[in-house]
Amino acid sequence: MSCGAPADGDAGQVDAVDPSGQAVITGRVVDASGQPLAGAYVRLLDSTGEFAGEVPAGDTGQFRFFAAGGNWTVRAVTSRSAPVDVTVSAVVGQAVEARIAV
Repeated sequence: MSCGAPADGDAGQVDAVDPSGQAVITGRVVDASGQPLAGAYVRLLDSTGEFAGEVPAGDTGQFRFFAAGGNWTVRAVTSRSAPVDVTVSAVVGQAVEARIAV
């Protein structure tokens, strides 16, 4: 499993990657009003809660991880609130989106 965060900050462009052989977990971190939270840290935890990776959210709150299939927890960490978790089920060869409102 690798997290594969893009250097250009365009983490939400799932169509720019080939998900064959891995699952893609993508999404956006937003505040309560729906505004993106750039610079939030997004962590990927496996089904046992073990840390698997971390990326900073891009300018529009977007993030992306490459993962194995299975259940994952995506955790947004910001200075504005307590960490917020979203559970996703990833499927190899597909992309799943997680929106995290903090």
